[in-house]
Amino acid sequence: MPAQPIYAETHYRIADLAQLWSIGRETLRLIVKDEPGVIRIRLGRKKSHTTYSVPASVAERIHMRLQSDK
Repeated sequence: MPAQPIYAETHYRIADLAQLWSIGRETLRLIVKDEPGVIRIRLGRKKSHTTYSVPASVAERIHMRLQSDK
């Protein structure tokens, strides 16, 4: 059976992943902001109004990479 398409995966917000992984929201934002596959929703002209949506497969990839950096 093929993997679930990325649009149908569970998506996480920065605050959710930060709490789940016990790290700061700003730290996690810096990690995911340029990660391929992360959806950025920018409201208005200010960067502070950007919402990040991280698909489960991307969150898994980031977590595996962070584990291997230790």
